[in-house]
Amino acid sequence: MGDVLSEYAEGLRDACTNASRPVADFLGASKLPEHADTIFLSFLLFLAVHQVLAPHFSQKWFPVAYGAANSRGKNNWSIHVVSQVHAVLIISWAWRCLWLEELDKDKVSGWHHRVGVLNGIACGYFLWDTLDAIVNFVDLSFVIHGFACLLIYALGYRPFVAYYGVRCLFWETSTIFLNIHWFLDKTGRTGSTFQLINGITLLGTFFFVRLVWGGYISYNFLATLYATYHELPLTYTIVYFVGNVVLQCLNWLWFGKMVAALRKRFAGAPKSSANGKTHNGKAH
Repeated sequence: MGDVLSEYAEGLRDACTNASRPVADFLGASKLPEHADTIFLSFLLFLAVHQVLAPHFSQKWFPVAYGAANSRGKNNWSIHVVSQVHAVLIISWAWRCLWLEELDKDKVSGWHHRVGVLNGIACGYFLWDTLDAIVNFVDLSFVIHGFACLLIYALGYRPFVAYYGVRCLFWETSTIFLNIHWFLDKTGRTGSTFQLINGITLLGTFFFVRLVWGGYISYNFLATLYATYHELPLTYTIVYFVGNVVLQCLNWLWFGKMVAALRKRFAGAPKSSANGKTHNGKAH
């Protein structure tokens, strides 16, 4: 049995490697084929959580709140479960990459196999995220966010700026509290003390992790990009510069929306239903 599974895994790895070579050549991402299987398996994991695991366990553990939702509301619920799984998984793995000596020594092209796995998890998630944002379209900003992140982490397989890529993934810390806030709404705990505490924690983590620390990382990244742009293909310079600026602008936009939403919530707004519109861990 073990030999059969080993052969199957090897066959899958070879198939993913071969299938990814044209994409890797087009992007100039030489390390991508080595981790194509991780990207594929990551995508399948999040797809399975979205389509199978989240609906099954949500119905089992929250029969009233989940059962009362319409099809769109149930899909939104599953989206938040996927977002939470990704946030916990990616932060845990990014923590293992935070102090890698190879990245500290070379912030532009430093590389480690562990980062390849991290990027693979991220690419698989953002591939799912982008496709879901298109299929269940709500707002163009979510499509842009998903695709920008997918492209940035795929191009990181050059290898390129893995040092900064690891740190930017810690932005997902705030997503954990945003999802908790959403689930509290859907399970009848709107306006509760727990939600107030979680809301304050959400704003605090979003502000300090995404805007303050994230802004600091983005500034240093842009300085590094400016110092090395003459050594890079024009595509990389454009994608990383525009992507960085767009993602920072979206962070400020979402922060403003969260502040407004929390003010309204604790000013006595009515409770929302399980069918409220949200997308991939970002409420709106």
